[in-house]
Amino acid sequence: MLPHEFSEVRDLAAAAFGDDPQISRLFDLLKASWAWDDDLSFVAEYAGEIAGQVLYTHAFLDADRSLVGVLVLGPLAVRPDLHRRGVGTQLVTETLTRLQERAEPLVFLEGHPGYYPRFGFERGRDLGFTAPSTRIPDDAFMVYRLPGYRPWMRGRLVYPDPFWRADAVGLRGQMPPQ
Repeated sequence: MLPHEFSEVRDLAAAAFGDDPQISRLFDLLKASWAWDDDLSFVAEYAGEIAGQVLYTHAFLDADRSLVGVLVLGPLAVRPDLHRRGVGTQLVTETLTRLQERAEPLVFLEGHPGYYPRFGFERGRDLGFTAPSTRIPDDAFMVYRLPGYRPWMRGRLVYPDPFWRADAVGLRGQMPPQ
């Protein structure tokens, strides 16, 4: 994403989530924070217009040995009129390939368990990771291992402050079963 495209991308993401103002707020808060990196915001074009976007931001894994810098995928959004045309699949596939060269060893997300495993995402709990909130269903808390991953890297994901300030963590009012 180019800097002048920020407003358009933010608005596209909000529209993809049913014009949810929480998504716009999350984008604004992330953009103003340490977690944002222009090199981690990607767009897809269709017929010369922005058709979709995926954002990765910085976070931490609180592992026993040390804090580990990791990435969080989200949001991923596609223009509503272009849903089910492979735009999101292409964005995730191509960006995960680009991330192979980065130093971060892991990418985390909260997402649909029927969608993300096709890209290599696995349930975080199965690999020794703990979600940052109990409001995140186990099946929705997923991780993708990059080349820098080492088996000792286990622990709790720590979201950057903007996710909390935008109340964009887990399912509000829908606690997962114990």
